[in-house]
Amino acid sequence: MLDFEEELKKFRPSLEIDQVEDTVYSNNLSDVTDLMDEMLKEMKEHQ
Repeated sequence: MLDFEEELKKFRPSLEIDQVEDTVYSNNLSDVTDLMDEMLKEMKEHQ
């Protein structure tokens, strides 16, 4: 039987995951809300 507590102590995240996480967090990514805000702002300017 597995001892989950012991297995969790041994767990180490892979380096690739850390690198991807750093890359994602360091980029200024737009989400749907940002895009909608920008579209609404442009629409208001053109009225």
